[in-house]
Amino acid sequence: MKTATLYNLYQQHFLVDTDTRNIRKNTIFFALKGDNFNGNTFAEQALKLGASYAVVDEKEFQTNDRILLVTNVLKALQELANFHRKQLHIPIIGLTGSNGKTTTKELIHVVLSKKLNTVATKGNLNNHIGVPLTLLSMTDKTELGIVEMGANHQKEIEFLCTICEPDFGYVTNFGKAHLEGFGGIEGVIKGKSELYTFLKANQKTTFVNADDAIQVKKTKGVKAVSFTTEAIKFLEVNPFVKLSYGNTTIQSNLIGKYNFTNIAAAIAMGTYFKISETAIKEAIESYVPANNRSQILTTKHNTIILDAYNANPSSMQVALENFDTLKAPSKVVILGDMFELGKESVHEHQVIVDVATAFNFDEIYFVGENFNIAKTNKPQFKTYQAFEDFLKKNPLKNSSILIKGSRGMRLERILEFIG
Repeated sequence: MKTATLYNLYQQHFLVDTDTRNIRKNTIFFALKGDNFNGNTFAEQALKLGASYAVVDEKEFQTNDRILLVTNVLKALQELANFHRKQLHIPIIGLTGSNGKTTTKELIHVVLSKKLNTVATKGNLNNHIGVPLTLLSMTDKTELGIVEMGANHQKEIEFLCTICEPDFGYVTNFGKAHLEGFGGIEGVIKGKSELYTFLKANQKTTFVNADDAIQVKKTKGVKAVSFTTEAIKFLEVNPFVKLSYGNTTIQSNLIGKYNFTNIAAAIAMGTYFKISETAIKEAIESYVPANNRSQILTTKHNTIILDAYNANPSSMQVALENFDTLKAPSKVVILGDMFELGKESVHEHQVIVDVATAFNFDEIYFVGENFNIAKTNKPQFKTYQAFEDFLKKNPLKNSSILIKGSRGMRLERILEFIG
């Protein structure tokens, strides 16, 4: 089936789904495949649940005229998304980086939504499936799109750019994330800079943190809109970031000085798209992080900084540095393993152990197989369950507690035992 023909069907309702557990009425169901499932087998079920059409790539499942056969379902989804992007005729901001992508994306979204009908990536649907779904969630009423792009290998950002064709770009930073797939920090820089390569080749524009020497170097020859700490000034963090620009002071709900740059980027884009200072202030001050990202939770016995959505050596270190600056009578640190570090894993976990123990925290606990083999005199727990069992017998009270680890560690489970 030709993309243009499929697009005519999509235009009837502008709805696309890939999971029958969340199917919507009148949607087009794309029967994607995974390592442990074959979406083709759910095509008929999708129609029964309300889908208008189902797209499959195995002929035996094309059992009626509302089940459409293509050569490859994933490729059909990606081509449909790109075809739709070309019809939208709206500016799209492409966003990537090692740390802070989702928070920055959400900040940009709340700021630009003050003036424009803006659609942004939901959650972290930022891969070869999530990017097409984000584009296909935009309609003729959308005035601007924000597409988060994630990657853990070379050429992924390059490919995602060919789907979403961004008019603007922003790289939050280059950090020690996905070192295994990228092949080290230089590989990270090269991989994330594929966004800059696309923007330069297509004479598009990037936003640049002019205080970041690597970003400045990598954007040479690219049309750029720069922002600096001279124009957007950091004031304090206690525990939330406070900053100023123009005649405006902004008190955010984001902890950690590392979030200052994320806020500054949103301000720079708001200014570029002519959002008023008052509206930018209102937007940023209204934003409250969720989904285990730098959340501050006040319980009966403790104050908790929950930053358990993701972790890598770069984000782990700045989280520890920030926690050290906070004023609290008792500070407890709970760190879980960092994943996808490859051959650097042993070294990077030891570095974080050394950094954490160098601070004067009252208690430090290391959780996971990688932290368990590091050298330290602090308590180590090979499994989450072992740490949970310890907490049940040794409850934490009257403390400020930092919880940080990779998503796979699911350290938010600890909350039940440290209330």
